[in-house]
Amino acid sequence: MQNDITPALESGQRIFHAYGDDYFQLGQDKVESSLMFHHGKITTPWIDGSISTVTIADLQRLEENTPEVLVIGTGRRTAFPSYEVMDYLADLHVGFECMDSFSAARTFNILVSEGRNVAAAMLLPKVRG
Repeated sequence: MQNDITPALESGQRIFHAYGDDYFQLGQDKVESSLMFHHGKITTPWIDGSISTVTIADLQRLEENTPEVLVIGTGRRTAFPSYEVMDYLADLHVGFECMDSFSAARTFNILVSEGRNVAAAMLLPKVRG
């Protein structure tokens, strides 16, 4: 299933333009693995596995240019990282939202269109929480 989820934006902002079970399209880049998008840079693959495998080390790049919000796409279903990871994000003063990856892509776009300082950490939608 492909959906165009493009809001109206200022020039130069990168957002999710489309997605499917096995890809995300972020700007002109089609990504077929997990990804982290932070401060204008895409890192792929972000992690291998489910959200339960995320460690603090997987998120440490957020310490530089700390975002206001981290949108976490957890695959097919909403799931949460370990308490240790959630405490780490709280200590950084980064608000975070965990949701299925399709919803996370749309939420990221909305936050960007509002001018928020937002990062995304996304698992492919085919991943089962």
